[in-house]
Amino acid sequence: MDVQTIKERVAEIEVKRASLVRLLDRSDLGSLRIDVSQAIEEIDDLLEEFKRTFDS
Repeated sequence: MDVQTIKERVAEIEVKRASLVRLLDRSDLGSLRIDVSQAIEEIDDLLEEFKRTFDS
């Protein structure tokens, strides 16, 4: 997999993260709120590691 493909996939993940943030604002999530919050945290960790790796 080349760097450009990785960057494109990471961009897709960033878009999906925004969807999770919007989902977190819903009041009818119940216990799924924990899973959504954890997914957002894991995406944030992934994006941070990606930036450290490819922006240097």
